[in-house]
Amino acid sequence: MKLTVNNELLEIFKDILNRNLTITEWSEIESCDEFQTDNFCGGFDSTEMEFCFSYYDNNKTEYWFQKSLNEIKDIANGELTEFPIRLAE
Repeated sequence: MKLTVNNELLEIFKDILNRNLTITEWSEIESCDEFQTDNFCGGFDSTEMEFCFSYYDNNKTEYWFQKSLNEIKDIANGELTEFPIRLAE
């Protein structure tokens, strides 16, 4: 399944970028649920060294995805408008 980037996700990613932190700084303040909205919940995972998120669709089915800081920049810049997600295990 693919997730189309929407304003809800863009706001989260812009918040991440506006903090202007390095990967090392993110790993020091690791939090798995720092970013929570109606359909998304996630944060930085220092084991994966990426941002890991759950996405809940209209039926409240949970999906997972993770993005690097560079991928988040690409999405926020409009270079990537959709990406694959996987059903939560």
